[in-house]
Amino acid sequence: MSFQKRKRSDFADGVSTSASSGYKYDVFLSFRGPDTRRTFADYLYESLVRDGFTVFRDEEELPVGTNIGPEIERAIDGSRIHLPIFSEGYASSAWCLQELARMAKCRRESAGREIVPVFYGVSPSDVRLRTGSYGQALLKHEGRYDEGTVREWREALMEVADLKGWDAREARSVYRANTFRFANYQPEKFPGKMANCNIFS
Repeated sequence: MSFQKRKRSDFADGVSTSASSGYKYDVFLSFRGPDTRRTFADYLYESLVRDGFTVFRDEEELPVGTNIGPEIERAIDGSRIHLPIFSEGYASSAWCLQELARMAKCRRESAGREIVPVFYGVSPSDVRLRTGSYGQALLKHEGRYDEGTVREWREALMEVADLKGWDAREARSVYRANTFRFANYQPEKFPGKMANCNIFS
């Protein structure tokens, strides 16, 4: 499945922008910096902005010295679409897991919120804690955080892993972005501008 390239005007009519729909951002990007910040996450951010989205990512939006906890939470709460980039080390970051749990909470409690997971170098089974590094990462967190917190993170991972999203396992290099496969993704069922966005062009 692939997207046809569209102009911004092609999806402007009848679609609420972030401002007019009450959201500050169209998209919130969640990613583990050492894995993807200078490669895939940067490419995805630039592609979304080019296609007319207002996008939050921490280094773009937060002044140096800002307490990122409340700022990040407000950005998640103020975004219509959440895009977690599940990379090999995502689950090793407690902050990424906090972001994900917040996204899942927003989706459950607010109609119209969407989470579109991107599987970058991992499979949905990894994120569901059945294989790979994610289960190991959660075990390590159990020794550092309380049981309720880790349970919330585990449930958020399993919930989001079951959502329709993008399978980027075949494209470990940003320069091969046009080879990405789409994992059970149905753009016609996705609300708003994302359905028409050619973000991988």
